[in-house]
Amino acid sequence: MASSSSSSSSYTLSVFLLHLIIFLGSTSIVVFADFYNEFDITWGDGRGKILSGDRLTLSLDKSSGSGFESRNEYLFGKIDMQLKLVPGNSAGTVTAYYLSSKGSNWDEIDFEFLGNLSGDPYILHTNVFSQGKGNREQQFYLWFDPTSDFHTYSILWNPQRIIFSVDGTPIREFRNAESMGVPFPKDQPMRIHSSLWNADDWATRGGLVKTDWSQAPFTASYRNFKADACVVSSGKSACNNGSATSSSSAGNWLTEELDNTKQERLRWVQKNYMIYNYCSDSKRFPQGFPPECKTP
Repeated sequence: MASSSSSSSSYTLSVFLLHLIIFLGSTSIVVFADFYNEFDITWGDGRGKILSGDRLTLSLDKSSGSGFESRNEYLFGKIDMQLKLVPGNSAGTVTAYYLSSKGSNWDEIDFEFLGNLSGDPYILHTNVFSQGKGNREQQFYLWFDPTSDFHTYSILWNPQRIIFSVDGTPIREFRNAESMGVPFPKDQPMRIHSSLWNADDWATRGGLVKTDWSQAPFTASYRNFKADACVVSSGKSACNNGSATSSSSAGNWLTEELDNTKQERLRWVQKNYMIYNYCSDSKRFPQGFPPECKTP
């Protein structure tokens, strides 16, 4: 009984300390993983499960997929999540992990993992929507097996840029090009969403390869969520509309850009692992590439 009481007290103390991370007078809130408090399973009829404060799974079978979303809305932040993707023959499945606002002119920042036949690589699909307009796809292979272990997928979103990273290596940068007339996501708070669903009409080889339901249920796993971000509550941002002081934890990521080392890593990924870039698809844009493609 003493051991049980000690364990319970330790857990209570841990939860208390986690919530003390929200400190008075700060400009941002650092939220470490407590899936029970930070997320709600939003669909799937039991196929999405929070297994512990730091572990969650989504499953897909022939009847339904599943999904979850964050309770908090964010306006700028650095979001980390570790995922282990559906193993084996995952053709036809899509695991989506993204930030999104609401409404017909929504903003969205996407990671989508397109499944494949056993032995063939996943495709990591990225996109950025601003005011309801997307069509800014870049796709990559990964330099590791994303089904054998957990890997960290990160979104850095500040007023100047959006940076997609994998295990700390940047794979894509989308810069604010409002000076060129390109809308940038900066006014609409977004929630974190994730879902696992069947998309065999397009996901694998343009829909040629269908989902093998004999392999179901398909399961993706999540852990180690962390958000160093401006939480919006009742229409007000914890970061005073993105204005952070340099002494705060937000002082770094709100103005963060790629240093020389990370720029080299970005070029390495794009040279060796990028398989599609809308900014080089001349057949798609015969009248000229979108304005943001001209940014360095």
